[in-house]
Amino acid sequence: MEPQPQPAPSRGRLERTARSIRSGLRRYPAQIVRSLLSRDLAKEGGAVRLLHELAPHDLALSWLGHASVVCQFGELQVAVDPVLSSRIGPRIAGRTIGLGRVSQAPINAPSLRGVPLVLLTHAHFDHLDKPTLKQMASPDTTVVVPVGCSRLVPRGFADVVELRAGKAFELRELRVDAIQPRHWGARTAVDRARGVNSYLVRSDAGSVLFTGDSASTDAFDSVEDVDVAVFGIGAYEPWEHMHATPEQVWSMFQRTGARYLLPVHHSTFELSDEPLDEPMHRLTAAAGDIDGAILAAAPGDVMVVRTRND
Repeated sequence: MEPQPQPAPSRGRLERTARSIRSGLRRYPAQIVRSLLSRDLAKEGGAVRLLHELAPHDLALSWLGHASVVCQFGELQVAVDPVLSSRIGPRIAGRTIGLGRVSQAPINAPSLRGVPLVLLTHAHFDHLDKPTLKQMASPDTTVVVPVGCSRLVPRGFADVVELRAGKAFELRELRVDAIQPRHWGARTAVDRARGVNSYLVRSDAGSVLFTGDSASTDAFDSVEDVDVAVFGIGAYEPWEHMHATPEQVWSMFQRTGARYLLPVHHSTFELSDEPLDEPMHRLTAAAGDIDGAILAAAPGDVMVVRTRND
């Protein structure tokens, strides 16, 4: 049988690839040099105060920078995509080679050790940070990951559960439903076998949707009775095909019917070409008169949604 000719890549795809390459060349060479010349620094302390401030509430959240969030659900605390290192990227000869933080993490990784549940949305270095996880490893902690990601998690946790989109996991009073976002989960350029999840977490204390990374999609339209929707609002230029713009996020948030929007994935790592402060400005402009639904807070602040007396 004669081999069938393969369709040529579309002009739009070629242009998008070229823009992505140019975008990376504007940042990564200089960051790699800095990686080789600097030491990885860790933030000291801070988490004991933060976790204690979360604990009295039925439903409360704290953004830790980029996509990292800690959430209090009743008696349980959940950490989502904890990335607290000063630099992200592959480890080579004892150094992390990649992007440095623009703003320091408000807490350090060891002080999150023992959090009952960790949710990882996908394997990208800015969401699954092995140095942070290694310092958090505890026999009291269960980690939930997408399909194909369990071997990336350092040893020392009670369990590492691979959860496929459309399936659910339960831990005590928590139920975690995995949802398929519009993104991809590869760790490296040649790694195509890993999944990517968003998570809807519910308990008697409340419910939170953690979307992780996603381009504009209707995947979250069917969720119901959500207190807080956590959406990434940055890294869209030139990556709009994989990261939603602030205006697209506002539209997706409104369609979930959630009470509040916590915007993340901005102002921490210079992953893309838009100015670091642009995503929040565009989001509040899109919200207009109802910008009070946006939980705008600095990293480490505690946002209380429901107290024990509510």
